[in-house]
Formats: sequence, structure tokens, C-alpha cells
Amino acid sequence: MNILAVIPARYASSRFPGKPLADLAGRPMLWWVYRQVEKARGISGVVVATDDDRIAQMCRSYGMDVEMTRSDHGTSTERVHEVASRREADVYVVINGDEPLIEPRLIEAILPKTRPEGFFCANLMTEIHRPSEAVDFTNIKVVTDFQGRALFMSRSPIPYPKSSIEYSYFKHVGVLAYSREALDFFARTPRGYNERIEDVNELRFIEHGMPLQMIAVEAETLSVDTPKDLEAVRQEVLRRAGRGELELPQ
Repeated sequence: MNILAVIPARYASSRFPGKPLADLAGRPMLWWVYRQVEKARGISGVVVATDDDRIAQMCRSYGMDVEMTRSDHGTSTERVHEVASRREADVYVVINGDEPLIEPRLIEAILPKTRPEGFFCANLMTEIHRPSEAVDFTNIKVVTDFQGRALFMSRSPIPYPKSSIEYSYFKHVGVLAYSREALDFFARTPRGYNERIEDVNELRFIEHGMPLQMIAVEAETLSVDTPKDLEAVRQEVLRRAGRGELELPQ
């Protein structure tokens, strides 16, 4: 099975311009993401999808595969769809470019056991253990049915614990998998009412009745949204290197 890992990366960011190129222990942050993705078993190849020459030049300087895409895409999923139009694969695994310490096992968890036939879309989620994460709008909360298919995603805490305190919040993890059919569906389908309000790409599938399979994993995510987040990850890199769990670049 041909599985292509795609890392969307753009230079423009309202909270952290140039984030993919930000220095992290001697290497651009995007280099760390790429290196972690390469370690995942079952991946046939890894490519960065960007519309910025500075990011593309950096990728080439480190021997990282890169595809230049249009600059008018409204979502990262549309950018991945453009890559899929030029690179054939059975499954496209999309990894957010803001988690430089993403664990390879998490990427492996979303890979299908057999080649998908037709529409296939999956997303990782993990249980929230800190109350602050439940109310943080950057964490997208998920509710599912009994088969693990997404019923709704929201930046608000859901479900609301009116009748019971026996509940758990889950948030989505920035690792998704699509068949070409799923990417085609996304690209040709307009944004729905809830997607426009919440600004959550995956609601496009849910609002139009397409199955989005959620896969629960244990994950301690360290995403970088601001320079302050980068400093926290930098300290974590140094801690792991000090314990011998991570090798710093020379």
C-alpha cells in the first residue's frame, strides 16, 4: 500500500509569522517534524506542501522533499488535495507542521490495515486531562457515536455535563488520513454553516453526512502556536536530550 505523508506548511501566521523556519535547537522547526514523520513505519514517503519559496528553499537545503502549491488555498486540506493531484497514493496522511515532537507511533495508529476502497477519512483524538485544555479554543473537542465516528467538533467544551459528572473530553490530534476520494469530496464541497462558524475543516465531512472515523490514542501533544510555545518545546527538547531520549543535530 502506497501511503504518502504530507506536511502542510505556510509562512504567514497571525500569531507566529515564519513559524516553520523558527530555530529549534539548531534546526528549523519544520525539520524536526519531517524527521519524526520519517520514523513512522508503513509510510512510503514524506513531502512538505508549501506556497512559500523560503520554506521550499530550506527544505531542499536539508534534503527534504517539497511540493510548491498555490497561494490561494483557504485550508491545509485543499493544499493536500493539490499535492494528491500530482502524486498518486492509496492514502494521504496529513501531519500538522506545528508539532516538532510528534511521536511516530501516533502516525502509525492512523494507518489503515488494508487499502481503502472509495471514501476514507480518519482523525486521531486523545483524552483531555487538564481542565485548561477543555476551555482552550485552540483545542478542538470531539464527540463520537458508538462506532467512533465523529458526530461533532467544536472549539467549545463538549459534551456539556448536565446530568452526569461521569464524562471525558477528547480533543483532536493533528494527524489525519484521507483517500483521494475524500480529498476530492472536500475540494468540491462548499463550507457549511458550522464549519464557517467554528473554523474547523473536518466539519465539512460531518455536515454533509460523510463518515469521519476517530481513533483514540494516548498522546501528550506539544504544538507550537506562539513564540512562547516554541520556547516551551525548546526546553523539552533539551530535557529529552539530557536524558538520552533524543539526539540533538550536529
